[in-house]
Amino acid sequence: MDLLPPPRPVPRSRLYEQVADQISTWISENGLRPGDRLPPERELAQRLGVSRATLSQALVALEVIGAVVVRHGDGTVLTERARTGPVIDAIRAHADRLPEVIEARDALETKLAALAAARRTDADLAAIQAALAEMEADIAAGGRGVEADERFHGAITEAARSSLLAQMMGTIHDLIRETRLESLSQPGRPKESLAGHRKIAEAIAARNPTAAAAAMHDHVLLVSDVALLREQQP
Repeated sequence: MDLLPPPRPVPRSRLYEQVADQISTWISENGLRPGDRLPPERELAQRLGVSRATLSQALVALEVIGAVVVRHGDGTVLTERARTGPVIDAIRAHADRLPEVIEARDALETKLAALAAARRTDADLAAIQAALAEMEADIAAGGRGVEADERFHGAITEAARSSLLAQMMGTIHDLIRETRLESLSQPGRPKESLAGHRKIAEAIAARNPTAAAAAMHDHVLLVSDVALLREQQP
């Protein structure tokens, strides 16, 4: 009789996962509704007895799974998904699919950047540069540049003139947004991402497909370095 394999160990919850779960429980117990705001981070960290860094990571995890929206100057606002489903399971599902999303993004966007450099019009370049300027202004004001980042990559997809690649990007749009939130929420990352965007835009402006592809590849590698994946390493 063959012996059954031993049961897999139950994964231990990381501290930020536990904190995210605590916040979710607190939301439910206090009857908070979509549109309500969480207390300021300093106050919430004190209530939970955790560091600001751990709390920030927990809030990012909640934002990535769609439970909250973090608005610069407006605090952390609850969404319709704030009180649905096991929080830790949702966070881990995001972490599990993250490497494949990054691989797909690298493959698609590197090609799109090369095509954009070869096919872009003056109007396309203006849209790319406008998104770049918007991201720079948002970061200078203390924001993360999330929306402008999304517009920048969308403008490149438009400039590439490839309906099939654009359709593929649309298929993973929401998954890419998760990785974007995860990346741009890390200290110093918005400015690093902005620098990468500038290199991509310069190569597209110069109509240099090889340089554009290389710059996009380097950019995706940079933004794929996220704390969530680093914590999964042994």
